[in-house]
Amino acid sequence: MTLHVAIVMVVIAIPLLTVTNTLPEAPSIVAFVTDGAASPPPPPPPPPPPPAPRAVSKPTTAQATPSVNPSAAPLEAPADIRPEQPIAGTVSASTGVAGGVEGGVEGGVVGGIVGGMVGVVTPPPPPPAQTPVRIGGQIKAPALLHRVEPVYPDIAAAAHLTGLVILEAVVDATGCVESVKVLRSGHPLLDREAVAALKQWRYTPLMLNGTSTPFVLTVTFNFNVAR
Repeated sequence: MTLHVAIVMVVIAIPLLTVTNTLPEAPSIVAFVTDGAASPPPPPPPPPPPPAPRAVSKPTTAQATPSVNPSAAPLEAPADIRPEQPIAGTVSASTGVAGGVEGGVEGGVVGGIVGGMVGVVTPPPPPPAQTPVRIGGQIKAPALLHRVEPVYPDIAAAAHLTGLVILEAVVDATGCVESVKVLRSGHPLLDREAVAALKQWRYTPLMLNGTSTPFVLTVTFNFNVAR
């Protein structure tokens, strides 16, 4: 066995020594020569990552504090009853002002204020004037309470002046003739007497929807010489 092992070692060692002697010596510096063609440049480095977004803080809206009116009634019933505190700038009815004020009396009657100026009360506006309605159709003339006939002037009778005088009268809400207008003239003498007589007439008030309403009507006088 020892002989066999020695033979195997000799067989393996001889080829290894032969190969080692035939290997060329490795140069210490190896240079690579290119053929002159430019090699492509290396790719650029990747861009740096974008910065992380900054956290934006939401502005905190301050809650509006509701204003409290000291004169307003409380929403909840108070636990106890406290004396009322006077508001600054006002005068209490119980204490008043030292020496009194002009226009005021003992006891604090309304009307006496600091400075002696009495409050001016604006009167209410007058009611709108009612427009007279014209008598006719469904609107009937109210009852005539007082009638006065015109006087036929002597001079007109002597001159035999005759004719019709047509007048328009405006009667107020109380039934009195307010104004008269001549629509058709017979003669100035006759017109004057007709107007004077018509102004003395009196009617009952005209009631429309329960309200006294002025009205307009037409009156005709016929002047003729009696035989």
